[in-house]
Amino acid sequence: MTTYEEEDAAGDGVEADSGSQPDFDPLLTPWEEPHSTAQRRSDGNDDIAAEWTPSALPAGHRDTWDDATWWESPPAAPYSAQPQPALYPQPYPRPHSSPVARVEGSLAQEAIAVPRGQRRWLVTFREVAETLLLAALIFLAVRASFQNFKVEGHSMDPSLSDGEYLIVNKLTYAQVDLSFLNFLPFFDAGDDSLHYLWGAPDRGDVIVFRAPTSPDRDFIKRIIGLPGDTVEINEASSEVKVNGAALKESYILGTTGCTQTCTWTVPKAGTAESRQTCGSNDCYFVLGDNRQNSSDSRQGWLVPKENIVGKALITYWHHGEPELDLAPNHSVGIADKASAEQ
Repeated sequence: MTTYEEEDAAGDGVEADSGSQPDFDPLLTPWEEPHSTAQRRSDGNDDIAAEWTPSALPAGHRDTWDDATWWESPPAAPYSAQPQPALYPQPYPRPHSSPVARVEGSLAQEAIAVPRGQRRWLVTFREVAETLLLAALIFLAVRASFQNFKVEGHSMDPSLSDGEYLIVNKLTYAQVDLSFLNFLPFFDAGDDSLHYLWGAPDRGDVIVFRAPTSPDRDFIKRIIGLPGDTVEINEASSEVKVNGAALKESYILGTTGCTQTCTWTVPKAGTAESRQTCGSNDCYFVLGDNRQNSSDSRQGWLVPKENIVGKALITYWHHGEPELDLAPNHSVGIADKASAEQ
């Protein structure tokens, strides 16, 4: 009996076809990688496209490995101990962002860019200028609303002592002209369109004003007579009467006297007589609380509304020590009948 090997050796057998594929059983035949693939893998090249690129030779001249990978990659042998080629690269897992990374990202987005060194002095100059401008605006706003004064002399004893400091509210008697609202239906500002925001000067208010006799000096007195009032001083009883009724004054020092005349009539508001007497539509009769040592309206002058600086609000320095107290504004009332007849 002749075997295949003997027939091949004798030359009687059929020559093996170099282009035919060997029998391949995926369950029993172990997979053996071609030498070229193993060599490429040993060189450290992980390029899958370069590793599995099919041969460009014609079909009759391709080897078995090229034929096996012409249309599809060869199946992996489950029982092979050799490492299998990776057909597709595994994507690297995307790391989850930690809370710290998210916070750092938000801080990076809201970070303030530091200016360049050559322009940093411009930023500093601008910040200083803005700070000074804001401080100036605050100072002017406060100065336009309030002002501090120092009491000089003893004309307001015992209510205000010499050397005492007080703060005057300059907006107390502020006025607004409502004539600009006349275009509204059912609204009429009237002949006198000026109206007080907080209230008009009242009897008993302690005010700071520029005296008509000394416009460059500030005086502080108490309002006694309003526009249209008649002020009378009774020399016998030292009482002050307004429109025939005696005032109840518990804040004065000494007795109230008069020299040339003891009766004064304050012109009505908005009249020609008022403008002729004090140069304003509103004139006020003032007296000092120390009636025996005060230069006031008893000397023949009245205070125009425009000369009033403001109303005394609080005192903050008394007898050389800090002391906060309300200004001595008193509501001047009418004395009872018994005291008025005395």
